[in-house]
Amino acid sequence: MKLKKVKRYRVLFLMTLPGIIYLLINNYLPMLGVVIAFKNYNAIDGFFGSEWIGFKNFEYLFKTEDALIITRNTLLYNTTFIFLNTIFALGLAIFLNEIKNKLASRFYQSVVILPHLISTVIVGFLVFALLSVENGFVNKTLLPLVGMDPISWYSESQYWPYILTFVNMWKNIGYLCVVYLAAIIGIDKEYYEAADLDGASKWKQIRYITIPMITPIITIMTLLAIGRIFYADFGLFYQVPLNAGAIQSTTDVIDTYVYRALLNTGDIGMSSAAGMYQSLVGFILVMLSNYIVRKRSKENALF
Repeated sequence: MKLKKVKRYRVLFLMTLPGIIYLLINNYLPMLGVVIAFKNYNAIDGFFGSEWIGFKNFEYLFKTEDALIITRNTLLYNTTFIFLNTIFALGLAIFLNEIKNKLASRFYQSVVILPHLISTVIVGFLVFALLSVENGFVNKTLLPLVGMDPISWYSESQYWPYILTFVNMWKNIGYLCVVYLAAIIGIDKEYYEAADLDGASKWKQIRYITIPMITPIITIMTLLAIGRIFYADFGLFYQVPLNAGAIQSTTDVIDTYVYRALLNTGDIGMSSAAGMYQSLVGFILVMLSNYIVRKRSKENALF
């Protein structure tokens, strides 16, 4: 029976073959490199000839005095980003959906997604133009208006959790907003017409129609974000603070820490161990989160 199906749909299987080959070469074949995480890798001995050292590369991550700080920062930042980005993107998508003028709606959509398309390097320079001690717009224009002295932003660590959270929201809310807006547009208008006839207010329509109908999309986007909760936006945490050493207690995350360690020591095995650690924890969190969602609502689960 299976052979008959293969013969029947052989053209479709052939059409998927290039994609499958690309997926194997680009996504699965490089996974063999995970072995480097357990070796003292050097270019002379190569991939197979390097010394096997077990979990010593992982010890570097967990035995340093900075391990707790970078793990805490990575988790807290990403948890905050997931929560705030979802709330604000959803609210913005609902707002844009209420704009009936098509030209205005497309204009606003373009405006909100534009920051997502800007390179993080450029974002870093924009932030520097705002916060520079000598010529920054905030220090030279805004603070004098309220009678405050200039602040040395790049040496005061307490401000950066708020700065990085704001920059992340400004840059990424637009993308999520467009995703949620596309889901909202796909909702059958008859639901809203029936609600209008029953006298439901706009808030009740949002609460009982819009949000429940796009809950599967919200769940999928949240689960995907949870899968990368141990990864950080390298550009955001490295380029925006300009790698300033004085504020690393609040800007250093696993990715930036490993990058600097790789530059200083050239230890490829250690960086591979960090990547494997992040991937493994992300995989476990996705499976666990999906299991919880599946227990509560099977149709909203990712798989």
